[in-house]
This record gives sequence, C-alpha cells and structure tokens, in this order.
Amino acid sequence: MANLKEIRGRIASISSTMQITSAMKMVSAAKLKKAQDAIVMLRPYSEKLQEIIENVNSSSDPDQISVYAQKREVKRILYIPISSNRGLAGAFNSAIIKELRSQMSNAHADVEVLTIGKKVYDAVKRSGKVYGNQSELYDSLTFENVSNVVYDVMRDFLDGKFDEVHLIYNKFINAATQEVKVEQLLPISIRENDSEERTVETDYIFEPDKNEILDVLIPKSIKTQVFKAVLDSVASEHGARMTAMHKATDNAQALKNELVIYYNKARQAAITNEILEIVSGAEALKNG
Repeated sequence: MANLKEIRGRIASISSTMQITSAMKMVSAAKLKKAQDAIVMLRPYSEKLQEIIENVNSSSDPDQISVYAQKREVKRILYIPISSNRGLAGAFNSAIIKELRSQMSNAHADVEVLTIGKKVYDAVKRSGKVYGNQSELYDSLTFENVSNVVYDVMRDFLDGKFDEVHLIYNKFINAATQEVKVEQLLPISIRENDSEERTVETDYIFEPDKNEILDVLIPKSIKTQVFKAVLDSVASEHGARMTAMHKATDNAQALKNELVIYYNKARQAAITNEILEIVSGAEALKNG
C-alpha cells in the first residue's frame, strides 16, 4: 500500500492537471465560436460560387473547356493535408495522417505532399515526398495568404508538374463531430447537364462573355475551396480539443475521487493501527 505522503502527492498532481485541462477546454470553447461563425458564413458563398460556375460552364462550348478542368493521364498527384500546429486534440491530427498515408499507399502515381500544419508535416517530413510546408498560415490566416499558396499550386498544375491535386481535411460538423474529407481540387469537376436542364439553369445575360467570366470565377472558386477547408479544419480543431479536454477533466476528476477514497481508507487504517498500538502499550504497562 502506498504511503499517505505519496497519495497526497498524486492527488495534488491530478488537481493541477485538472486545472490545465479545464482552462484549455474553456479557451477552445471561446475560440470555437469565432471559428464556427467564420466557416458557417463562408460555406453558402462557396457553394453558390460553385453553382454559378457549373451553370455558366454547362452552356459553354465543350471545345472551350477551362484549362483547370482538363483531365489528363495521372502520373503525379499532389495531396494537401490540413492538420493543426498543436496537439492535445484527440484524434483530430491522427485521423488526417492516417487518411493521407492510406491515399499515398493506394495511389498509382508519383505522390508529393504540401502540408498545412506542423503535426502532419512532422509525420511525413522524412518520407522525401514533401512538396512544401505552409504551417505558418495559421500565424496570419487570411484569404490573401491562402490565395498565394493556392496560386503556386494552380501554376504548377498548369505547367504539368501535377495531374491531380487533392485536399484532405476535417470537415466541421459540430463541436463533438468532425468528418475527414478528401476532395479533388484540380482538375475541377464540372457538372454535365442535358440540353433541357441547360436551358432552364443558364438563363443569364453575360457581360463580358462566358469564357471571360469563367477565367475569373474558376481561380477564385479554387482558392475559396482551399480557404474553406482551412477554416473547416480550424473549427474542427477547437471542437476536438474542447471535447478532448472535457473528457480529460472528467477522467481526472474520477481518478482524483478514487484516490481520495483510497487516501481516506489508508489514513483511517493508519489511525486505527496507532490506536491499537497505544491500547496494547497501555495494557502491557498495566499488566507489568
């Protein structure tokens, strides 16, 4: 049986850990609200932008397909996994790393990785397949900074360095639920409608012409898609960390309660032994 001093030390250590996990939970809860508002506001814009592109492109000349939608033989694939820079977020980062490794092992082409987040970068930096690391995006997360990164990826796609580009990120569902998503960023997917649907869905007056509109909208849509994925990941990170710290605090409280009960029993046993020793000593003196 552990002595009372050792048990008191363990109880104090657990209490200190509880204070830390509880504080981290509250910080993540405060950050989650802001991150959740950001992604909720961006999603309708991103979805509407994609809808406009599909409608405009559906009535365009098939021979004038956008350079960002042209498919070719897949020889090189770029994956863009999005993790966090910090841990203590449950399975948030490990789920991304697991999915990335699965995608890389099943890819029938040369693979490179552009990491966003230190955790996923640490997991693949020795693989020799790192195209780049953009973990510093979190230091100043703006659409402009994300656009600069995406611009380089789009340029390399047009130059033929990559035949496909895929995003891997955690989609924010709610504070307790995140879903790992794998989305094809390039070439973009364009919905093909039949002639009747095209007549109904594309009743627009274009100024300037359709191709010029697509030349502006498609790059913006690609950049918005990546920015949305990063915001989704940020909200998911705070939700996952809040949930993980909540569980850690509850587990620490349960362990502390068990130790307190154990401590009280040990203390009671020690007091009982001391009483017995005193009584036995008194009886021995009396009989002597």
